[in-house]
Amino acid sequence: MSTELQGLRNQLLDLVNEHAVVRGDFVLTSGKKSNYYVDGKLLSLMPEGLNLLSRTILEMIKNDKVDAVGGLTLGADPIIGGVVTTSHTLGRPVKGLIIRKEQSSHGREKLIEGPLEAGMNVVVIEDVVTTGSSSQKAIAALEKADCKIVKVIAVVDRLAGGRELFESRGYKFEPIFTLNDLTI
Repeated sequence: MSTELQGLRNQLLDLVNEHAVVRGDFVLTSGKKSNYYVDGKLLSLMPEGLNLLSRTILEMIKNDKVDAVGGLTLGADPIIGGVVTTSHTLGRPVKGLIIRKEQSSHGREKLIEGPLEAGMNVVVIEDVVTTGSSSQKAIAALEKADCKIVKVIAVVDRLAGGRELFESRGYKFEPIFTLNDLTI
């Protein structure tokens, strides 16, 4: 891990623990119950959080051939916007793709929003991965659109089967943090 990436991760981890880890009783998207919730939107919708997150992801993909970052709406939306904007600022532009949960029934009736082109190399972005099912929906839509998945990046891996799902299907998975990094 580069010194730059380690420095960004350290700063980001402080923000995750301070702002995104919420305690209480929750039911996760997977249906599992938890006494804590990692609310990635609390991180990605604050200026410092999105800035650090975007720079971290761009550092993680700097040696990959990437045309776009994309993910399932809603958790990935602000992260994708931040990465796209920051990539332009840093002179390493990548496009953004947002995958709807269902195909739109109006307008152009799209499932994938953004400058989609067949053959794109895409990094799938997720705020929090539990079982990996949300990211898998994004992957399926992107592959149906003839895109190649470079890797999946999550802000936090809850260590509840997501990695195993991705790896069993041949996808590289790189979380920024795992549950073990957090102060729960």
